[in-house]
Amino acid sequence: MSIGVIIIAIIAAFLAFRFIAGMVKFVVLGAIVIAVAVFLMNGGLG
Repeated sequence: MSIGVIIIAIIAAFLAFRFIAGMVKFVVLGAIVIAVAVFLMNGGLG
């Protein structure tokens, strides 16, 4: 295996990790927004 292939594999893995981390942030944010919307539609605190 040449050095170039190893470097490309590392860069690809890093970009995949960044993409997955970004997707997780969007999923968490979406879950919070949905939870707040359901909470408010059910009458909030009262």
